[in-house]
Amino acid sequence: MLLPHHQRHNRSIAFEEDGNGSQPLTHRNVTGNGDEEVELEDSNTGSSSVPLHPLGIKPLGNKYFSNGNDARKYMGSLQGLPDEMLIQLLEYLDTRTLRLLGYTCKFLFACCMSDDVWKTIFLVSELGKKAAFPWLGSWRATVLGLSPEKQIQVDCSNVFSDVLHRPFVCSHISLRNYTTKIPAVNEIDHMEDLSYDEFAEKWSKKPFILTKCIQPWPLNQAWSIDSLLAKYSDVVFRAEAVDWTFKTYCEYMRNNRDESPLYLFDRKFAEKMNLTIGKEEGAAYWKPDCFGPDLFELLKAERPAHRWLIIGPERSGSTFHKDPNATSAWNAVIQGAKYWIMFPPSASVPGIYVSKDSSEVTSPLSIAEWLLEFHREARQLPECREGICRAGEILHVPSGWWHLVVNLEDGIALTQNFVPKSHLVNVLSFLSDKADQVSGFKDEVSDPYNLFVKRLREECPELLEDGLKQLAEKQSQKKRRWDAVVGDSEADDQPQKKSTGFSFGFGFGGDEDEEIP
Repeated sequence: MLLPHHQRHNRSIAFEEDGNGSQPLTHRNVTGNGDEEVELEDSNTGSSSVPLHPLGIKPLGNKYFSNGNDARKYMGSLQGLPDEMLIQLLEYLDTRTLRLLGYTCKFLFACCMSDDVWKTIFLVSELGKKAAFPWLGSWRATVLGLSPEKQIQVDCSNVFSDVLHRPFVCSHISLRNYTTKIPAVNEIDHMEDLSYDEFAEKWSKKPFILTKCIQPWPLNQAWSIDSLLAKYSDVVFRAEAVDWTFKTYCEYMRNNRDESPLYLFDRKFAEKMNLTIGKEEGAAYWKPDCFGPDLFELLKAERPAHRWLIIGPERSGSTFHKDPNATSAWNAVIQGAKYWIMFPPSASVPGIYVSKDSSEVTSPLSIAEWLLEFHREARQLPECREGICRAGEILHVPSGWWHLVVNLEDGIALTQNFVPKSHLVNVLSFLSDKADQVSGFKDEVSDPYNLFVKRLREECPELLEDGLKQLAEKQSQKKRRWDAVVGDSEADDQPQKKSTGFSFGFGFGGDEDEEIP
C-alpha cells in the first residue's frame, strides 16, 4: 500500500546554481545537444543520470545555495501550509479552479501541474469511467484534452520542493544500477527444468528460475505486445484502478512519465481472450508439470482467483507483498525481463512495516524510492535473494515469501497461484487462523477453510489427516510460546524468581517464526 504524499519519505538533495541551470555539487554532465543533466548520487552505485525537471523545479536543498527569489514567498497565506498538505488540498479542487489557482504564482503553478494531482482528478471524473479515450501523454493533458503544442510551459527554476521534485527523480532513476552486479550469494538459483519429485523433495520452499520449462507453450513464441494489440485492441482489461481497452493501455504504456506506471493485472483474461488452458488441442498454455498437483483445484468453480495476465512498461511492478492465502506461485515471462528481490517469511524487510496480526503491510515508498533508500541495506542481508527472469523463463515464489518485482522493459507475463502438497499446512493454518485476511473467494463462499477441508476429505483423506496433524502441532507450538512469554512477564514481577532468559523472534508469519497471536 502506497502512503499519501504527506507520509512518504523524502530526501533532499542540494545542487549548485549556475547560469545554465541546476547542477549537483561536484558533478556536472552536459549532453551533446547542450541540455544539462544532473548526476544524482544514489546509495548503490554512486551516481545516476537524471535530466533537469521540465519546469526547472529543484529539490528543497537547492534553496540554500540560490541567490535568487524563492517562489514560495509569493503564495500569500497559503505559504503557511507544508507542501505535502498543499498537494492534498489541491486534489479536492475541480479542474477550472485548479487551473486558475495555478496562474496566481509560479509555486502554485508548479503544484497545480503535478500529475499526481491530476491522476486523482482523472480517477473520480467521468473520463475515468471510460474504457477508451485519447491518452495524451500525462494525466493533466488527458483530463484537459491538451495536445503537446497547447500545453503551457513556465520557468519554475525558483521553485524548491522535494514533494514536487522527487517523483520526477524517481521516474528517471536507472534500474540497471540496482539490478546488475548481484552478489553471488544472493543469486536466485537457475536450472533448465525440474521433475516433480525434485521439486517436492528439495525446491518447494526455495525460489528458483527455470530456463527451459515453458518453451513448448504455443503462446511463448506467438505473443508480443504488438501481436496482442493487433488481435485484442478493443478488449477491456483491468489495470489497477481502471478498466481500459488494450489499445488505450498501450498508448499509456508507451507514453507516460509516471513514477509508478499503471500495471495491467487481469484475472479474467482467459475468458476475455477466449483462451484454452491445459494440455488439450488448441490450448495456449498449461501449468508446468514440475509443480505437481495443485490442491486448490479440488475447489473447482469455488476456488479463489488464481491466475493473471500481467503487462506493463519499464518501471512498473509490485512493491513488497506475500501472495494471497499462503499460496505458492509461478511467474512466466513471455516478453521483456523482470527483476526480483525476495526474502523468506520470517525476514524483516527494510522499509516494510507489518501490523501485529500481519493483516496490513505498509510500504511508504514507491518501487523507485525503495530502491533508492533501502536496496543497498537489503542486499546485504543474508536472507536476500535476487534475480532476473527473462523472456522464456519461469520463476517460483514459495509460500509466504516476500517479493518485489519491477519490469526492466515493456513486457508480458503469466502468473498463477497454487497449493503444493508440501505447503498444505501453511494454507490450512492461514484459512483457519486468519479468516479475516482470506481473499479471492466469491461472496457465496462463506467458510473457505471448511470447504477446503471437506474437499480434501473427499479426495485426499490421508493427506488431510497428515495436514491437520501438522496444523495441530503448529498451533500447540504457538500456544507454548505464548505461555512462555506470559511466564516470563510474571517472573519479571517477582524478583525472588530467577528469569530463564527466554527469547524469541517476532517474524512476519511463516514456517519457522510465527507471530504470537
